Amino acid sequence: MIPDRHGNDPVAVARSAHPGLVLLALAMGGFAIGTTEFATMSLLPYFAAGLGIDEPTAGHVISAYALGVVVGAPVIAVLGAAVARRTLLIGLMAVFAAANVLSALAPTYGWMLVFRFLSGLPHGAYFGVAALMAASLVPPHRRAQAVARTMLGLTVATILGVPLANGIGQMLGWRWGFGVVGLLALLTVALVWAYAPTQAPQAGASPLRELGALKRRQVWLTLGIGAIGFGGIFAVYTYVASTLMAVTQVPPHAVPIVLSVFGCGMTAGTLAVAWAADRALMPTVGGVLLWSAASLALYPFAAGNIWAVSLVVFLIGGGGGLGAALQTRLMDVADDAQTLAAALNHSAFNAANALGPWLGGMAIAAGWGWTSTGWVGCALALGGFAVWAVAVIDERLTAARDAARDAVVTEAA
Repeated sequence: MIPDRHGNDPVAVARSAHPGLVLLALAMGGFAIGTTEFATMSLLPYFAAGLGIDEPTAGHVISAYALGVVVGAPVIAVLGAAVARRTLLIGLMAVFAAANVLSALAPTYGWMLVFRFLSGLPHGAYFGVAALMAASLVPPHRRAQAVARTMLGLTVATILGVPLANGIGQMLGWRWGFGVVGLLALLTVALVWAYAPTQAPQAGASPLRELGALKRRQVWLTLGIGAIGFGGIFAVYTYVASTLMAVTQVPPHAVPIVLSVFGCGMTAGTLAVAWAADRALMPTVGGVLLWSAASLALYPFAAGNIWAVSLVVFLIGGGGGLGAALQTRLMDVADDAQTLAAALNHSAFNAANALGPWLGGMAIAAGWGWTSTGWVGCALALGGFAVWAVAVIDERLTAARDAARDAVVTEAA
């Protein structure tokens, strides 16, 4: 059997483990990552009080994690290009576990920033390598759905993991919320060790070849779509717990329920968008961005009523399906620099995770109110759509230019 574009023998990979078990193991890592990424936002009022800082300042803790992802994803992807994927995934989850335990023990705000930065370092590389492993297990026309199933761990975390961590944080203290994530990461290490196939590094893989992804304009445009367009969701989600208590005026025990509603929307969106992306990839990406812009614009009007805001939060969560679609797009435009491109997708999303809370926090600090994050989010989603439009036009112009050149060569021959 001829190896696939990732350097793996499809028969050997299929025989090494049942694809469903592999995807389950990979999704557990996503569950751990999603729990800490989103639970940190929901625990923001509690660790802000515990560390003696105000809530806008506490938002910098979230940005520190996002910065860790932005830095860690490309560095680890390049340096780990020649490392077997299974080995790399296990190592990344072990580091992630240790950093989250340290976050639970952070004595001051300064140390919390450091430990959250360290926690973010493995995030992008883990998802990138996991996506490539998932894609190698299925036929090409099902790649987006395989990637989505890996990322379902993250979306399910917003339904189960985040409310669990938030509830534990309320009952036992916010530090326990981070401790639980450490245990989930250790469980992932065990599952990946048991079920993930042993895949040799891609033939000819090297740090220099991975850096070749940075020369491709469509790679940068795809990353720009995520870095800007996904920021809208984070602008709202970061402060949704505070908005629910200050504007909607719900009791604290109702907050995890609304967060679960967001998770349900994100899970449904991931499945639906992946199905559509396997049929029409770029049109699906554009449609998701417009969906996000519309639902985020509804948020300020719905925030005063628990039923209305729950519905809108569900719709906003549906925009989370953008992740799997852009991950698949990067596989198409990265050529032989797959690992770096796949990891950079999560750098882009966590640039959005830094940008969204920062801009949302600025709007709140300026006195525009908690619901102003909806307008900030809408603007970011539309910004992502603008980058998408540039990418589509650029691709069509490039295709037309190449076709014209080929026609000239053929005619000359």
